[in-house]
Formats: sequence, structure tokens, C-alpha cells
Amino acid sequence: MEILRSPEQCFDNLPGYAFAPHYIDDLPGFGGMRMHYLDEGPADAKQVFLCLHGQPTWSYLYRKMIPHFVAAGGRIIAPDLFGFGRSDKPADDSFYTFSMHRDMLLAFVERLNLTNITLVVQDWGGLLGLTLPMAAPQRYSRLLVMNTALGTGDVPLGEGFKQWRTFANSQPDLDIAKLMARSCPGLSREEAAAYGAPYPDIRYKGGVRRFPNLVPDNVDADGAATSRAAREWWGTQWNGQTFMAIGATDPVLGPPVMRYLRTLIRNCPEPFVHPVAGHFVQEWGDEIAPLALAAFGNGASTTSANT
Repeated sequence: MEILRSPEQCFDNLPGYAFAPHYIDDLPGFGGMRMHYLDEGPADAKQVFLCLHGQPTWSYLYRKMIPHFVAAGGRIIAPDLFGFGRSDKPADDSFYTFSMHRDMLLAFVERLNLTNITLVVQDWGGLLGLTLPMAAPQRYSRLLVMNTALGTGDVPLGEGFKQWRTFANSQPDLDIAKLMARSCPGLSREEAAAYGAPYPDIRYKGGVRRFPNLVPDNVDADGAATSRAAREWWGTQWNGQTFMAIGATDPVLGPPVMRYLRTLIRNCPEPFVHPVAGHFVQEWGDEIAPLALAAFGNGASTTSANT
């Protein structure tokens, strides 16, 4: 299998992204493939913020939230999924599956031995990330959840998502910068371009292309049974703190989807609804992160809620 690696110069001078890269290449089952992640804040911090991106983004998405989490005394871990950002990108589209991405994240959390995790998720970061805590509940204490869902396969997919999937399937060489500029009007031209920086040409976009078709749309789809188990777990076993932020202008995973998700998460408080934010809620992170930290007690939590 051909493994592509974005040239280092792709990441030169990206606005707001002066973070040192970190790499790991010994995840079990991934044959020496190199995975990239950000690791900011003190290594011995009592609280770890595990920030998971979706499609077509990468860890650049969290550049506005990371400084707030660091200021609260946290350690921030923001990985790039395989096929995204600075992580390796298999050229074969069939490599990218729900189970592959989930297995990678599970192995990554184990490899870094992360504990007392605040799980920060949006989009596919949530579809995948919300299935992680049930596998090791003692590692997770808090949840910051933004526009996302669980792919259980037994809930009809919304028309907004179907339209997005049709569009995405018609764009194998998706213009990521253009998409992000349209979705987040406040982005500068340079910021929008930074989202597309890891993908020099169409060959690098296999991971981006695949995600819309990986959303479980029937009960037997890959990831559906796992997601149903996660739905049960969040509704009956979760004992940690939750903060939900909703980008109100998201046509796919906006308020109706998120209010349904709220009913699935045990003791989830009333969400914060940002009237202007769209799908990529992290772009409003300078507002969202402080609100979440205040709700959590400004990063003061020191013990896992699921021991």
C-alpha cells in the first residue's frame, strides 16, 4: 500500500498555528505508519484535553481553543487522523473505515496512557470519539461536545447530511479552502488555505473523500453496533461533567440533531447555543472554550468521574 506523507513545507507559516509537531509510529496494527499530534501544556497536568477533529479538517481546527485550555493548566493532545493533517495518508481509499479510525484512536490513547481526559469532539471527532470512553471509562472525566452525532444506523439520516454526501461524492478533489471559507465567513484567506495545506493534490485526499460514506446508514454498517453500544453507555453509565455547545447555523448537525444527542447523554445540562457559529464550532473557540472551562470549574477537576 502506497503511503503518502505531506511535505514539511506545506505547514510553513500557517496563521495561528505555531505549535510543535509530535509524531508516533509504533501504534499496534498500523505497520509503522506515522501519526501526528499536538502536545501543548505541561506533561504532568492533572487534566488532559483530547481534541478530535472531523472532515475535512485537522488539528489546525483547535488553534483558537488550545491557548485557553493551556491557560487553565491543562495538557492538550490534538491528533491528526490518518489521512489528515501531518499524519500519513494511505493512497488507497479503501483503507479508510470507521473501525480503522476508531482502532487508531483507541491505540493512541493507550500508547500515550492518557488519563483524566476531557474529551473534546465535533463532527467525525464525535462520531468516533463518543465511542471511545466505554472502552476505558476510567480514563475520561469530562465531555465538551459540539456539532456531531452518533452513527447508530437505526436513526434516519437527515436531508442536510444526504445533500452533503451527494455533494462530497461529486468532489473527489474537494476544494477544502473554498469549503471552509464558505462555512466560516470570518476566516482570512490564509486561514482557509491552511485547512487545505496538507493536501498537495488529489492523491492525498482519500481520507477526506471517504468520511461521508462511512456514516453508518443501516444497522449492519461498520461502526453502527459500536455506536449503539455507546448510546447505551452515555445514557446509563456516564458520570462525568458535560458541556454542549451548538453552532446554530449548521444545516447538517445543528440544533435539532444536537438536542436529540443531549437526550442520550446522562445529566447533560442545557446547551450553549451560539447564534452565529456554523458547523465548525471551534472557529468560535475564543468564546466557546472559556464558557466550557467556567462550566467545568476552570480546569480544576483532578479526579476521574468514572473510576
